[in-house]
Amino acid sequence: MKIVVIGGSGLIGTNLVNRLRQLGHEVVAASPRSGVNTITGEGLAGALAGAQVVVDVANSPSFEDKAVLEFFETSGRNLLAAEANAGVGHHVALSVVNADRLPDSGYMRAKVAQEKLIKDSKIPYTILRATQFFEFLSGIAQSNTDGQTVRLSPALVQPIASDDVAAVLTDLAVEAPLNGTIEVAGPEKFRLDELVQRFLIANNDTRKVITDIHARYFGIELNDHSLTPGDNPRIGSTNFDQWLGRQRNAA
Repeated sequence: MKIVVIGGSGLIGTNLVNRLRQLGHEVVAASPRSGVNTITGEGLAGALAGAQVVVDVANSPSFEDKAVLEFFETSGRNLLAAEANAGVGHHVALSVVNADRLPDSGYMRAKVAQEKLIKDSKIPYTILRATQFFEFLSGIAQSNTDGQTVRLSPALVQPIASDDVAAVLTDLAVEAPLNGTIEVAGPEKFRLDELVQRFLIANNDTRKVITDIHARYFGIELNDHSLTPGDNPRIGSTNFDQWLGRQRNAA
């Protein structure tokens, strides 16, 4: 089966491409680096020719409200139109848990707009909403750092290893379209402030986490339901300590 991975050179995309190729599929790792640009449309028709499945894991290069919305809307329209012309039978997209419940976030509004384009198209689809990745803990800490302190909410989170997200996307890509949305999360819940402090200690980082219920998470104020999945999500197999161990081994 020919499967095109949009964003095939990124964190999730590279992992997904490798997994699908190991299963024997013909996989195109599509990105501007390989001459495929969903914003300009360059290379799309050629990449999608003969494809049965497209998996979209591309992300915006800018998280500024206007730019991220323009990225997902433009990319989504161009990609879905090219898929319709190519006769693609399954569109799989990666989104974010609770995107529609966090309208104060420009990024979440953009993901909801992307999802709407997918649902309104005539192409059979599956949307996977994932919780935050362990790999982004460093960025979360950095975005809330002031000197040697990191101010964070104690809201519950249920983060997941990116490898587990790629594994679920691999399964979805080779299965029949669900024409619906499913969620995936990690196996453990944490308080965000406590998790980031554990991450900093594990990396010999001397910054101190300060708990603040009003601390914002990329512009939004959190509660215990903001970053946790609903009922019956798929659950990744990698816990936090296992992920930390893999990071140390990789380093």
